[in-house]
Amino acid sequence: MSTITVKVEFGGGLELLFGNKRSHSISLPSSVPTDKTIAPPNSESPQPQKSNDLPLPLNGPNQDSTNGPVDAKTKPLDVQYLMHYLRARLLTERPELFMEGDTVRPGILVLINDTDWELEGEGTYEISDGDEIVFISTLHGG
Repeated sequence: MSTITVKVEFGGGLELLFGNKRSHSISLPSSVPTDKTIAPPNSESPQPQKSNDLPLPLNGPNQDSTNGPVDAKTKPLDVQYLMHYLRARLLTERPELFMEGDTVRPGILVLINDTDWELEGEGTYEISDGDEIVFISTLHGG
């Protein structure tokens, strides 16, 4: 399975929610589950698991107890998956200040390679190796 390395930056106070670290280089699989599962922390090979469910099999079919193997549904790595990954793995406090539902909270500007994400398809933008995603809070009260 190939991986994609993406540079993620936080500004406008959002870095405080991510351990006060502004810049992160993250390697993620190029193909990810469609059901919002993410890899467990500190794993060398991605083994998706839902936060409240048992781990899913690594690089193999899901098992349906009545019908046998079921093909795992995957999609290309996109910004929506990245946001869920950031919330689950890097966010250190107050997740409600970063995401609301399946997207960022109102007042957070997202740039993909220096372009407003609304022009790139928002969460459906498929991430390429070397992309830079920047999250900037406009609600810091300055």
